[in-house]
Amino acid sequence: MKVVSNARVTELIQAQGGRLYVWTDLRKCCSGGITYLSTGSSPAPDRRFSSYEAAGFELWFDPGNLTPPDELHFDVKGWRNKHVEAYWNGCVFAV
Repeated sequence: MKVVSNARVTELIQAQGGRLYVWTDLRKCCSGGITYLSTGSSPAPDRRFSSYEAAGFELWFDPGNLTPPDELHFDVKGWRNKHVEAYWNGCVFAV
């Protein structure tokens, strides 16, 4: 899996301890379910994370019962409350 990020992402992760945890989050709606990605500086409970190579920070990822994407993209979002957003092959949700 290729990790695509930038210096802003690395700086924010480093400021929050140097580790980024990413996991799938299935959200159900009237039209079915959509799997988004959630991120945090600490692991979500009851998840199995695997370590992946990332430049400048530790990346721990749990794709749930999906095959990991070819690329995992990261960006910094938020004006007041900056946080890292993850994108599955560049998409907001897993496809």
